[in-house]
Amino acid sequence: MHVLVVEDDENLRSVLRAAMEHKGCEVAEARDGSEALSRIGTQEFDAAVVDYHLPPPDGLEVLRQLLVRQPRCVRVLMSGALDLPVVMDAVNRGEVTRLVAKPFHLEALFSALEEALSERTRLEQFYSRAHQDVLQRERRELESCFNDCLLQLALQPLVEAASGAIQGYEALLRSRHPSLNSPSRVIAAAETHEMLGPLADRVAAGAADWLRQMPPQRLLFLNAHPNELADPLAVQRRFEPLLPSANRLVIEITERSSVLEQTDWRNAIVWLVEAGFRIAIDDLGSGYNSLSVLAELQPAFMKVDMSIVRNIDREERKQRLVELLTRFAQATDSRVVLEGIETEAEAEAARRLGVDLLQGYLFGRPSLTL
Repeated sequence: MHVLVVEDDENLRSVLRAAMEHKGCEVAEARDGSEALSRIGTQEFDAAVVDYHLPPPDGLEVLRQLLVRQPRCVRVLMSGALDLPVVMDAVNRGEVTRLVAKPFHLEALFSALEEALSERTRLEQFYSRAHQDVLQRERRELESCFNDCLLQLALQPLVEAASGAIQGYEALLRSRHPSLNSPSRVIAAAETHEMLGPLADRVAAGAADWLRQMPPQRLLFLNAHPNELADPLAVQRRFEPLLPSANRLVIEITERSSVLEQTDWRNAIVWLVEAGFRIAIDDLGSGYNSLSVLAELQPAFMKVDMSIVRNIDREERKQRLVELLTRFAQATDSRVVLEGIETEAEAEAARRLGVDLLQGYLFGRPSLTL
């Protein structure tokens, strides 16, 4: 057990160190609050025995910092003169695990430490079992989403900015499961249980169903999880059934994602593009690596995030940014889509700026029917 002893009385500090080392503990010392904070910034401790009255910061502040930096550490406060309301408040907030009043017998201190450590172990075991129960239940719920056909794709239209004619749809995941009842919950569960592959397979199958029902000239935009691109063979297997409709399918990769950190993403993208699928960057402008993603993916479509689109008719800086993107798109044979259009004023501003496609509640909400 690694213990931090914080005590300004050198004699008591030496006694505590010797007694704890006799018990088999590895001991680190600090003579004041500043030295203690330095210690907890560089070393991990199982327990800390801290005097209340210290050269600043005092013992309570040390324990507060210890709770934040090392929450598993058992925190024992010792003092001969306690400010009881202040200390009890610290106990109630969890900053102090045990109180030991001076003078004390060493066995009383060791007993307090052992009790606190045993309590921590019991709590950790309880939380671990509870966490495993939650994970098992969540996995069963996710499997139910797959096996009971509870996942669907809703379509939201994308319209030509100039004419208002529908050019395609974005397929958006929907769930009818009572608990995993939102796309984010389904995706988070799939990430946790390493089941993104089965989820992506079902999304691709749903896209195939919609492509058979849609008018043949319309595009279908389909979101891909960045982790999918780490396995080019799985991408190829998943999208091969869609090859006859490759020219109608646009694979969206969100700019918020870590796609550029995936090892084999280039191989997956190369296969998709060479097979005739097109790439779109989704949520452009919402993250920190917009230029890198644009340069690396060379998308056919750039979907500007709604945070930039909102109130674009009234904010000149947003207009200038979209205007620059449209010029870049023209120079790179790409098309700009503005997402989240909710007002006619926003749509009119987008048209003036030369945007190609518009998407948002103004033109239609996601629907399970065409």
